[in-house]
Order: sequence, then C-alpha cells, then structure tokens
Amino acid sequence: MTRTAAPTVAAPASRPRGLVLIGVAIVLTGLNLRTAVTSIGPVLREIEDGLGISSGLAGLVTTMPVLCFAAIGFAGPGLSARFRDSHVLSAALATMAVGLVVRAIAPAFWLFLLGTVLAMVGGALGNVLLPSLVKRYFPARTGLMVGAYSTAMSVGATVAAVSTAPVAAAIGDDGWRWALGVWALFALLAAGPWLFVRATPGASRGTHVAVRMRDLRHSRMALALMVFFGVQGLQAYVIIGWSASYLRDAGLTAAAAGLLLGLNQVIGIPLSALVPALTVRPRLQRPLLLTFMACYTVGWTGLWVAPRTAPWLWMAVLSVAMASFPMILTLIGLRARTPETTAALSTFVQSWGYVISAVGPLLVGVLLGATGSYVPMFVLVLAGVLVLAVTGWFMTRERYADDEVNRNVAGWSSSARCEDVLEVAGVEAPASAHVGTDDAPRGGASPRG
Repeated sequence: MTRTAAPTVAAPASRPRGLVLIGVAIVLTGLNLRTAVTSIGPVLREIEDGLGISSGLAGLVTTMPVLCFAAIGFAGPGLSARFRDSHVLSAALATMAVGLVVRAIAPAFWLFLLGTVLAMVGGALGNVLLPSLVKRYFPARTGLMVGAYSTAMSVGATVAAVSTAPVAAAIGDDGWRWALGVWALFALLAAGPWLFVRATPGASRGTHVAVRMRDLRHSRMALALMVFFGVQGLQAYVIIGWSASYLRDAGLTAAAAGLLLGLNQVIGIPLSALVPALTVRPRLQRPLLLTFMACYTVGWTGLWVAPRTAPWLWMAVLSVAMASFPMILTLIGLRARTPETTAALSTFVQSWGYVISAVGPLLVGVLLGATGSYVPMFVLVLAGVLVLAVTGWFMTRERYADDEVNRNVAGWSSSARCEDVLEVAGVEAPASAHVGTDDAPRGGASPRG
C-alpha cells in the first residue's frame, strides 16, 4: 500500500498579493543564482596572473562553486526547519554579497577561496529551497514558475558572462576585481523582497513533517535524477569554466571568447522559459531528452574538431543541450507527490548531484596541467553524454520517488532521527501537514503540480 504525506494546507501567504511578492522574490533570487559562477570564466587568465596561481589551482577556482553548491545545499533543510524560508534566503543573499566583495579584494588565493565560499551561499540555498517553494505556493503553475526563475537565472548568468571581460578591460589594471565584485549589488537587491514576506500564522513546530533524506537512496527514480543532475551540471560547469579559456588558446581574443560564452547563455534564456512548459507534458519528455543528447554530441564534437571554423554554432548547439537543466528542475517537482517530498528530493538530487558536477572542471584543470592538452576534457564530456542518455531515459518514466521509498522502507517519514531529517518549514512557522499512514489521505499534489 502506498503511503504519502497528507496534502499540505495552503498558507495564508498564498493570497494574491502574497503570491505576487513571493513570485517576485523567487525570480530575483533566480537572477543571482549563477552570477558568481559565470563571471569567473571570462577573466580566469587574469585571475591566474593576479593571484599567481597555476592551471591546477585555476581548476579549483572553477570547481569551487560547485563544491559549495553541494556542501552548503545540505544545510538548507536544517535552516528551513528553524527559520522562515524568507529569512533564510534573505540572509543567504546578503552573505553572497559579502562574499563577492571579499573575493574581489582578496590579496591572496586562500582569501579568494573564502570569498567564493561565502558568495556561493545564496546560490546553494536558493538551489535547494526554490523548487519546494514553487511546489508549495504555485502547485498548479509549476512549469510557469520554474520557467520564470530558471529564465531569470539564465539572464543573470548571461549578463555576467558577457559583461565581465569588457568591464575588466575598461578599468585596466586589476579590472577583474571590479568585474567580479559588482554583482554584490544585485544580490543585495534580491535580498530585500524576502524581508517583506509575511509570517504564516497557525502553524506550530510540533507539526513538522519529518522526511528522511537518506532513505531516498532506495528510490531508483531519485538516484536517476541525482546522477542526471550531476552529469548535466558537470557538462555545464566545464562549458562555463573552461570553454572561454579553450577558445582563447585556440586563437580567439578574450573579448570574443567571452562573447561566445555570452551567446551560449543568451540562447538559453528563451529555452529556460519554454522547456519547463514542455516538460510537464509526459509525451514530450523523451523527445526533449533525445534532442538534448544529440546537441551535446554535435556541439562538443564540433568544438573539438573545428574550434575556429564555426565556434558560434558549436556554442549555440551546446546551449540547446544545456536546456536539460530546466528540464531536470521541473522533473524534481513532477517526481514527488507533496511539497515535503519535493524539498527532500530537491536537496538529495542537487546536493549529491553537485558533488558529481564538481569533478568536471577540477579534473579538466588537473589534466590540462599534466598533459598540456584539452583532449581529456572532450573525452570526459562525451562519455558523460552516454550517462545522461541512460539515466535520462529512466527518469522520464512517470514514477514517483515517494512511492518507491514507501515500498522499500517501512515507516518512511515517521521515525526519523533529528540529525537525518528534513523538517519542512513554511514561510514563517513550519507548514501544518502530518506524516501519512495507511489510513491517511493518499495523493497530495497533482503529479504535474
């Protein structure tokens, strides 16, 4: 018998005005989720010179954000259980602003890394908390809202990628520091609206829903989502962190390489809005998957064989392939029945997924330093396409992680220890929803919600 959590009672904050404010806050947060990442690649060589580091350490610079997404993301559930989600995100974005400033003024490599860790707090917590907030407050508009904030994420990533090199060049000596630090202003702007989201009355700490995240390993769907998320992230962060450097080594100027990376991000903007709306249609999921796999193969092969012949085409095709990211974000919500399980699944998939993603840019840097060649990079990413095809085929089956865990783990969600529990909070106090039993109502949110 399938057991799921009872449907969560809608919070009073879901009145029209409250929904508009939450929607605006979500979109502004999305705008900042990748600016600290995509601003690195176009000035990576200047960072190496300014800090006096090797290509191996440059690989650490490009993979550090992904490691932070993984490690800091695990803290999201605990923080969300103890504080308002709105306050968690506001504080995270403020911390991000501080980190961006520290990174920009850092005189030494270790301080640059410290600033990077702080700068990633906003992105890491936003990554894991936004899907559950969308599921909670916009259950009938999952495709629309995921599309809205992933589009905002693409816009922020694009602007950062395109403008960083020109800003650095315009300022001159140490211009890369200003080009990295300016994004702190946008993080502070996004922190503001969360402070005005009202508390949710009527909920108590005694009504927390306990969801044991470690038990999600018993769900093949959760594992498939996690591996797919990790490998598509590996592909994306190799593109973001190393494509501009590769193109510069192939003979392009720094400005041209930065513009091509920007083109890659620009094309992703409309796709970020379109793909979630298509992903909620089950019959379109596998055709989308096959399209993305073909684009990865063509884009990487073209960039490898003919980097100067048509680099704009290869970067554009890879941009289409990278639309697998809004697809997987949407599927996280579609493969869980309730906001509580969505929050647990989001944390499980993204945090462990980013551990996989972190391997890519770091390994590229190490292998480049050891061999002086980009060939290992292309072997790595093309092998990753095969992994994506296999796991993607499985995750596009219409199954639910909740059901799989309930079949394999007796009493799931009802007997978790404190240190291994995701206790889901609402916008103020925790949302009032009890753990389901055999005679609890079944279902929950719509499978498409």
